[in-house]
Amino acid sequence: MPSFEQLAEQLEPTRTALLTVECQQGVVGKDSALPELAAEARSSGALLNVARLVAGAHEAGVQVLHAVAERRPDGRGANHNARLFRAAGRLPVQQHSGTTAVLIAPPIEVADEDLVVRRLHGLSPIAGTDVDALLRNLGCRSLLIAGVSANIAIPNAVFDAVNLGYTAVVPGDAIAGVPSDYTPVMIRNTLALVATITTTDEVLACWKRQRRVTRG
Repeated sequence: MPSFEQLAEQLEPTRTALLTVECQQGVVGKDSALPELAAEARSSGALLNVARLVAGAHEAGVQVLHAVAERRPDGRGANHNARLFRAAGRLPVQQHSGTTAVLIAPPIEVADEDLVVRRLHGLSPIAGTDVDALLRNLGCRSLLIAGVSANIAIPNAVFDAVNLGYTAVVPGDAIAGVPSDYTPVMIRNTLALVATITTTDEVLACWKRQRRVTRG
């Protein structure tokens, strides 16, 4: 764990962006295609913490990006080269473009200044999307990553961010995966090796202090 001063430096609002990963109704909502994951995201408090981070980012002037996974109804351009993709194609709820399944799930609130980045293929919220170009144009050097799942999309995002030269920061209480005991093991043995691991409260405290300093 970094010191408070080190974390505050990494999360300086003008150089930081918050990326929410697959926090969409068809994934973590009440009518999720993945009810076990949705239940874990809610019962663990991860989804609520994502909403707290988004609200805090809006107040602190930190850019928010929402990464959404979706597919065309005809599946054109989607991957079929892994078991996961084939299984997803048989689920009762599909993440079709333009449907409620790909809307950001409550209690997360999307502001006008937020950027929504959609992908039709692959596993990563960053690779093959506009995220990297948007972050560079915004002057961001640190990427705060939250959402689901700790099994696949979150580690993909962290690895891609690090490979692209960003400082990856992960609030461990704002990500979720299944089973519930997998997430802390994955954080300790994988993400902690390449990212700064913190908590939602610590991130919000950093931004609150930055606001006091700015106003002062």
